[in-house]
Amino acid sequence: MTFLSTNTTRLCIVRHGETDWNVAKRIQGQTDIPLNATGRAQALAMAYNAGHHHFQALYSSDLSRAQETAQALTAHLDLTIETTPGLRERHYGIFQGISAAQGAQRYPEAYACYQQRDLHYNFETGESLLAFAGRVRESLDRIIRHHVGQTVAIVTHAGVLDILYRQATGRPLETERDFVIPNCALNWFHSDGQGLHLEKWADRHHLTQVLTETPE
Repeated sequence: MTFLSTNTTRLCIVRHGETDWNVAKRIQGQTDIPLNATGRAQALAMAYNAGHHHFQALYSSDLSRAQETAQALTAHLDLTIETTPGLRERHYGIFQGISAAQGAQRYPEAYACYQQRDLHYNFETGESLLAFAGRVRESLDRIIRHHVGQTVAIVTHAGVLDILYRQATGRPLETERDFVIPNCALNWFHSDGQGLHLEKWADRHHLTQVLTETPE
């Protein structure tokens, strides 16, 4: 068992459930797409697992797929959802609503930047990777400051979890992703004033019957 100090904040961070655009491999970004039937089943299974833990606060991205996932937790946690736009997925600009394959065909130069994880490219009308990472870290820091010594549940998106996993493990933003981010898995972190630390990644044993691997 890991013993944490009283000034340590624990964070259980969850990616929303599946959507139809996940299944179709369309890049959602900040397009507000609801959960599909599988996503709702994933959310209920996740909430049952998470309900065995004690949380002092529940936060969610303000996009409907995250809020609907967080809503499943309220039946077990007796908490009000606090929504924040800072936990939204990255804005993918001209790539929102199309697949990566379509992006490669329509916008080959943009696709090259997407593949290379160019830190400064913003998809013409979206966010650069650097700007997105800054937003995510600022939003998480704000939550941590308000909940020192507590345990907090957060429902958000794959891109946000990508940033936080890299922050906690020291992986550079521009390197290729070499880890999975399943829908509705529990990802445990803690912050102790010395930085963000990863405790357990992608706990998804509750999703045996409903698990579906999908991209952003």
